[in-house]
Parts: sequence; structure tokens; C-alpha cells
Amino acid sequence: MTSKRIVLGIEYNGSLFSGYQLQSQGTRTVQGALGQALSKVANEPVRLTCAGRTDTGVHATGQVVHFDTSVHRQLKAWMLGGNTNLPRDISIHWAREVSDDFSARFSAISRSYRYILFNRKTRSAVFQHNVSWSYDLLDEKKMHAAAQALRGKHDFSAFRSSKCQAKHAVREMQSITIKRAGDYVILDLKANAFLHHMVRNIMGTLMVIGRGEQPVEWMQKVLSGLDRKKAGMTAQAAGLYLINVEYPAEYGLPISGWLPIIN
Repeated sequence: MTSKRIVLGIEYNGSLFSGYQLQSQGTRTVQGALGQALSKVANEPVRLTCAGRTDTGVHATGQVVHFDTSVHRQLKAWMLGGNTNLPRDISIHWAREVSDDFSARFSAISRSYRYILFNRKTRSAVFQHNVSWSYDLLDEKKMHAAAQALRGKHDFSAFRSSKCQAKHAVREMQSITIKRAGDYVILDLKANAFLHHMVRNIMGTLMVIGRGEQPVEWMQKVLSGLDRKKAGMTAQAAGLYLINVEYPAEYGLPISGWLPIIN
């Protein structure tokens, strides 16, 4: 039987997951839950490849996965049947058939993340698992100015986790902005790829500048120093969302995600 390659756009609330990647038995992961749901639709095991693995507590509105199957199902069956078998904190929102040269991971030309920080003296009881929180008032204008040092192609070793398995730390930051919307400080980033904890480490470093503990120029010094120990803390996972993965137009895929909470 001829195998088909199916690609899905998915979203999930990462609060109760131990990250995306399948782990030891008994650990709740996005890949595990999604694989089980799709396997029920296919009546055979389904093996998934994703655009980017997210950590414990990190969310996604625009994750992309693909899998190969010889089972014939209508595209809507993968979406509707998958959602029927998924827990409420994961949802499939589109399905497409693609050529077998497509890879959710390696065909991607950019990935976009949004980090949402609740900046008020008291924490939010309602959004505690969906945004991070800082009680120190942050100067978002200084944070935005500092962030511009990261635009372009650089070695991002200063923002790389010690557990990062990437072969090198060179990435191209295509855009990065910081803005305020009421009590929310929002970081938007787009790059060809990201390192482990890269976004959270950038945000942690920008918060140091936002609190006035370091000048705007400090970001360039941290970047050039290539030393993770000289950068800021790793910001909380709860505020981070994978919001979009972009692919070449030839694959005809929709925009994978949407912007969470605040536009």
C-alpha cells in the first residue's frame, strides 16, 4: 500500500504536560497524547515528527507535526477523529496531505514565538499558568531598544541552555519586538530556528534591563561575550508560546497558529 504523509496544525496548553517530547512511560507529554489519539483513528501506531519541541509548561498555538500512514482516511477524519480522542488541552485545527519530501522540522524556514509577561504588583489568579509574572515595573521601551542588538545572524551561545543538543549556536533573528498592552509586556520573536531555552533566556536578560539594573547597551555585551553565566535568568515557562512555523509556499500550508490573548 502507498504511504501518505499527513501534516497537522495543533495547539496545546502546556501547563499539565512534561513538554512535547515522548518520555518514559507514565509521563504525560504532548507527543504521547497526540500519538495515542491518532493511532486510534489509524488503527495502527502513528509516529510523529514536530516542528519544534517545547519544554514543560510551554504552550503552542502554531505547532506543526507530520506522520506517514498507509491507511486511507479523509483529512477531516484525522482532525475530527483526532480531536475526539484528545484531552481538552490539545486540539488539531487543520490537516493537509503533503509530498514525502516535506518535514515538519527540516522544511521550516522560520519559527515565531510570543512571550507574555504580566507586569503588576500582584499576580494573576486567573492566568497564572498562561503568563509569567513580574511585580517589578519594567520599562518596555528600554527592553525593545536592547533587543534590537539581537537582530541578524549571531552566535547565541549566551542564551543557550547547557542541555542544548544543537550542533552550533548560530541563528538568524529575523525580527524581535517588545511592547506593552496595559499590564502585559509582550515579546515577539521570529528566527530561522531557536536553541534550547533561547527565548526564555533572552526574556530573562531583557528583564534585567527593564528593571534598570543594566543599561540598554548591556545586551550587546552579553551577546558578544558568548557566556550563558553572564546573561539574565531563565524566565518562567508559563509565558512562552510557539505561535507560528513558516514553510515554503510550494507546500500550500496555512498559517499554523494565532496570537494568544493579546494582539
